[in-house]
Amino acid sequence: MEFGELWDDGLMMRTIEIVLVIIIVLWAFVTASFFAVLPSPREVSPLNLRRLALTTLEVLNTNYSLSEIVFKPPDDPAWNDLRIALSACLPPNIVYSLTVYEVLTENETELYELRSSVSNAESLGIASDVASYLVASSNVTFFVTPEKIGEHGVGGTLYILNCSDARGWWITGYTAQSLAQDLYNLLSPYFTKTIMVQNTAQLGQILNGTSLEGETLQNAVVINTFGEAVPIPTSYADMYDSDSYAEYFYQLGKRVNQYNWTWVSIVGWPFYYVTNTVKLASSQNTWGIYGMKDVAKKGLTAFLRGLDYLQFPQYTSPSDSQTGNPGLVYLNSTALYYCNYYGIYPSPYQISTRALSNSILTTYHLPNSSVIYIFDKKDNWIPGAVYRHIADGDNNVTGSLFALGLTRTPDIRLTALGILCAFKPRLYRSEYTACNATRLVVLQLGMVGGG
Repeated sequence: MEFGELWDDGLMMRTIEIVLVIIIVLWAFVTASFFAVLPSPREVSPLNLRRLALTTLEVLNTNYSLSEIVFKPPDDPAWNDLRIALSACLPPNIVYSLTVYEVLTENETELYELRSSVSNAESLGIASDVASYLVASSNVTFFVTPEKIGEHGVGGTLYILNCSDARGWWITGYTAQSLAQDLYNLLSPYFTKTIMVQNTAQLGQILNGTSLEGETLQNAVVINTFGEAVPIPTSYADMYDSDSYAEYFYQLGKRVNQYNWTWVSIVGWPFYYVTNTVKLASSQNTWGIYGMKDVAKKGLTAFLRGLDYLQFPQYTSPSDSQTGNPGLVYLNSTALYYCNYYGIYPSPYQISTRALSNSILTTYHLPNSSVIYIFDKKDNWIPGAVYRHIADGDNNVTGSLFALGLTRTPDIRLTALGILCAFKPRLYRSEYTACNATRLVVLQLGMVGGG
């Protein structure tokens, strides 16, 4: 027998073996399929009745319609509207039972008293699920009472610069006075005393340690609403060389340290200009705004040196504590948390063109551990933060600077948010002002028909 014949015979046997294997596998599959019990479509992909019930209740209360109906008498025509709405919201094979309970409080214990019930079936079958929804009457008023900063300790005074004899810069679209009023409305509920500083003479008075209305001067917050410009009292303007008012900012920094103030710069490059429309009536800031004079880069350095109680230098071009342009920046995660807590919602991203240098932290004893970041750092720039001064060998804060180095136009919600992040006053939720004005709505769903 030749080799070719043997090869053909072996190939034929291998083919027969493969065919037999295929027949056996197919026979096993057919047999298993015949005896297998497949689950019903309902078991394979069950309907989540609890989720459907909760979603239905939320839909019914979209315009507070459910909250209105459940407080009506059982014979009111509105209950029929509720039945129609339930039928429209639910699939045709779903049956329901909706029950309303009044929530009562006796001896600090909640009790539930049946008020009314509607249903479209005598029985919900053997498989059902339920969701509940708490609603309040329309005559219920809900209040949030904020804790007053200073009521359990020192400080508690908020000064808002509203000087009529000053002009703002980098606050395009606003006046300092309109910003001052908006900040008053936002922040006055959180302070034991809020005072509008109406002119530069009043500013000079508190800088010299004299209260305006018998308020607590120590540990106050001072908000400068004039942007990159800072009002200067005539008495201070007369003290210094008119060619440079940097020493005024140096003295301002010392006062912030001495009184443990938190000085707030709401936008732009802090301490870049001084403004007094009477004393500086013939001066302008090189942009045609009269009543204002530029101090330029020296202003920020002078303030920080005063805050740190360093010697005031005679210089013309400081190389430290300058600003940068990091561009798009984002609110810090802590600030985002307090947005929800206090209900203040500025845009979570901003444009920063006047961010302070990270180098000021070590240069002027502003330890990183004490900085409250409102925006995340970007490279070596800090777009917005509350800087707390703590001298070497001391654990006490002696003055703070809150600087928002953002481009114009200012958003006072960021100012309010930063102050609240720094002091963290608590919010106390009030009780309902109407007794027995809460009802619990329970919706139970079941299924009928085949799977």
